[in-house]
Amino acid sequence: MSLFSNWNGKVVKNEEIHISPDNRSFKYGDGFFETIKVIDGRILLQDFHFQRLFSSLEVLKFSIPPFFTKKFVEDQIISLVKFNKQEEIARVRLTVFSGNGALYDLEDRHLNFIIQSLPGNISSNYYNAAGLKTDIFLNAKKSADVFSPIKSNNYLGYAMGAIWAKEHELDDCLLTNSFNRIADATIANVFVVTDGIIKTPLLSEGCVNGVMRRYLLACLQKESFEHVETQIAVEELRTATEIFLTNATYGIRWVQSIGKNNYNNSLSSLLHKKFIEPLFASSTF
Repeated sequence: MSLFSNWNGKVVKNEEIHISPDNRSFKYGDGFFETIKVIDGRILLQDFHFQRLFSSLEVLKFSIPPFFTKKFVEDQIISLVKFNKQEEIARVRLTVFSGNGALYDLEDRHLNFIIQSLPGNISSNYYNAAGLKTDIFLNAKKSADVFSPIKSNNYLGYAMGAIWAKEHELDDCLLTNSFNRIADATIANVFVVTDGIIKTPLLSEGCVNGVMRRYLLACLQKESFEHVETQIAVEELRTATEIFLTNATYGIRWVQSIGKNNYNNSLSSLLHKKFIEPLFASSTF
């Protein structure tokens, strides 16, 4: 059975979508994407997603047509999820990309978009009973600039990290920046617990500006959990008591090991129960 996607406002079968070999996103990674979780026909963390979406459009200098509003994007996502009969739980990817042209062809900065919806896995609503086995991928370095917080279509470092993790029978891997400090994981932000303090890399360290990261930081602030956005040296992972990853699909997943270092999950399981379970039960942000 064919799934359908929304291609520039028109619902079509996936196999009907064609991208030109002259497309700038295909050639240069000129674009970005959002990965969105929909439960019971509601977009979770909608405000955070749309803030990042329109901020990314501005930073990447896209020309935004008047019709492309938050309400328009919301309606397009929800209608596609319903069309594919995935209202209960769905994983949506909204990809924004530029048109055709060479590197210096900058006349056309009008956005193109594809919205895909895939059946969600109900297991993603629950805390992972078995911790993730990970390690540090050293062959790629995250840049730390104005573009690094964006979920760019130029995903090479993460893609190579995912291949490396699979080759080494790992669930994920962590990437470092050019200063050899922790940036993020292939599909998630990183949180480290040291001496009871919850730490996560600053955006200036090269990590993606994850919506679940933003949500959790807001929750920690509201509930007065001791936390900080800071620089995290690789060496600190050896003395940390807990490591956990966050993304919009799974919420929080605890890390059992990074290489030969092992961790517990007492705080991350508490945070999942306190902040993630209510979020996945009803859309509060």
